[in-house]
Amino acid sequence: MKKKLLIIGLLIAGFISFSFMKEERPVTEIEYKVITSIESIVSSGLGRSRLISSNANVDYEEFTSEQTEDNNSRNKSKRKDIRVKDFEETKLLNFYNIGGIRFQNIVSNDALVSSKLTNMAKEGWELMFINSAVESDSGKDDGQGIFVTRYTFKRVK
Repeated sequence: MKKKLLIIGLLIAGFISFSFMKEERPVTEIEYKVITSIESIVSSGLGRSRLISSNANVDYEEFTSEQTEDNNSRNKSKRKDIRVKDFEETKLLNFYNIGGIRFQNIVSNDALVSSKLTNMAKEGWELMFINSAVESDSGKDDGQGIFVTRYTFKRVK
């Protein structure tokens, strides 16, 4: 009888101890990439419209400082050190010309952006987010401004 109780006790203790073990899962490394389109509304070809993406690997921590109540010194990172010079740039067309809005330019930009997004998908990138913004004074006779769209991708390394 004591032997049976001992075996049952050991089995219960074994089940309990194994129930607290974490299942080992492989660690999956994810990388992210941001592609930005800047489309100008400046007419007559004076604006600059581009699709840009960085080719550089940058560690944000090199340019990050932490402020506390006791230490509120400002970040001393230099712009020249932060600036990325290794990037891909695709020319896009401006939304406007002398005659006004140019739909052909918008369609051309759509084709270029679609081509880039398709190529990214072929390389294993998954589109996660699209964020858009507009900057324009829009006051009297405002002919300046930009449309900015950021495409955020991720993929398994």
